[in-house]
Amino acid sequence: MYVRFSLNADLLTSGDIPGEAAAAIEQAVQEANETSFRRGVPKEAQPDDIGRITGWSVEGNALRLSIASGPYTRAHDALFRFRKSIASVLGRHRIGVRGIEVTGFTIRLEGSVEPAAIPRLPMIQETAFDENGVLLSLTLNAADLENKVPDRLVRLIEEKAEAMAYGGKAEHWELIYESPRQPPRFDRDPTEEMVKKGWIKHGAARGQWIYGPQAVQLFRAFETIVLEEIIRPLGFSEMVFPKLVPWEVWKRSGHAKGVYPEIYYVCTPKTRDPAYWEDVADYFKVTGEVPVEMIRDRIDGPIGGMCYAQCPPFWPFVQGETLATDCLPIHVFDRSGTSHRYESGGIHGIERVDEFHRIEVLWLGTAEQTVDTADRLHAAYTRVFDDLLELEWRCARVTPWFMAQEGLVGVSENEQIGTRDYEAVLPYSGGWLEFQNVSVNGNKYPKGFNVKIQSGADCWSGCSGIGLERWTAAFLAQKGFDMADWPDRVAELVGEPKEIFRFL
Repeated sequence: MYVRFSLNADLLTSGDIPGEAAAAIEQAVQEANETSFRRGVPKEAQPDDIGRITGWSVEGNALRLSIASGPYTRAHDALFRFRKSIASVLGRHRIGVRGIEVTGFTIRLEGSVEPAAIPRLPMIQETAFDENGVLLSLTLNAADLENKVPDRLVRLIEEKAEAMAYGGKAEHWELIYESPRQPPRFDRDPTEEMVKKGWIKHGAARGQWIYGPQAVQLFRAFETIVLEEIIRPLGFSEMVFPKLVPWEVWKRSGHAKGVYPEIYYVCTPKTRDPAYWEDVADYFKVTGEVPVEMIRDRIDGPIGGMCYAQCPPFWPFVQGETLATDCLPIHVFDRSGTSHRYESGGIHGIERVDEFHRIEVLWLGTAEQTVDTADRLHAAYTRVFDDLLELEWRCARVTPWFMAQEGLVGVSENEQIGTRDYEAVLPYSGGWLEFQNVSVNGNKYPKGFNVKIQSGADCWSGCSGIGLERWTAAFLAQKGFDMADWPDRVAELVGEPKEIFRFL
């Protein structure tokens, strides 16, 4: 879609602008239109595509400007470029530019724009559609213009329009590998069977399970296989990543673009003073109910949320650093705690929950090293799923997970960047469960966290989440609960299921 900007703004000066400055201002306007606004603009650009001061006047200590543009030297960029040049002109009259007041700003988007692609934001005061596009009237200040808010708004609308045109993730699915078929050993929902056997019980919170010894034995068996067959052979070292993620991390990782419906928010008390909280405690002591509304008034806004995607909180460890070439590639993993994702109405069994356990595998290096590690992981997973777990599964290239979480669609233009999803068939339903992935994220995280390589090569990274609940759901759905039907290595690692609870 084609974009046009229209801006009215006052440059506020330290004193009234004298009449004798008019000729110099006119000359500065002419120079800006003919020279400075054209810097960096393609030669083939049309005059209407380029920022231009279309009118100016002086009133007291205000230099009033009207600026219009297409996509080049956008009106707001032209404003700041002109402010710099006019400052020296007015300086000859012992007047300085003290501020900017934006009196009007519109964006015209020409082309097919659906109303649903226009975000509901307080800065958008009015939206007017016609047969040629849409006109947005905005309320912005100088800081908004300097922070490129208009550009981000246009890009957001374009992304929403692209998402509406493409549809969902299922439209971007390319089969890479399909395993040999395996004879089904079980035909029921494994979660229901685990509940019947007393292996698991619902936790007190939604989408949460308490795992008994038998389920944990299977978890630990899978962990051992991962360590022995994937982690250690590929040279990954263990780290501990934080599980409370502040906004600053999600802003840099990109999750702040679209993670809001799915995170568990974390808030802090306004004070630890017991007297401040005494009536809250007294209310519970008398009524036996927790006064949520009283608490809500005594906490600050969310500082971030619980771990959603496990790798972003790693990145402050290397933020702003230059990595020595001889230490690359770097291979690390984390298995130190739970991840949390508000699944809304989508919770089901142990495979789609709000609280889950996973081993996060992360690597970084040059582009070649990052892709090589992803290929080696794919080979290791193939060996584990085919030979040790004996699963029936398939692998497909899909929308990169980080694009999906940021509200983007499609697949990356660079075929080396992207996500491979691993899906296991569920005999009881005939459907497929995504139970594993490998992502090459390109320079997304290194760029967001300003991580460089000594050699000057572009730094890339990748990640792979190993979800213990998903592995367990896929395995039991195909193999059932009779250990005689299990692959030897899994049965050996699990051992005899421990029955330690007897309820009367």
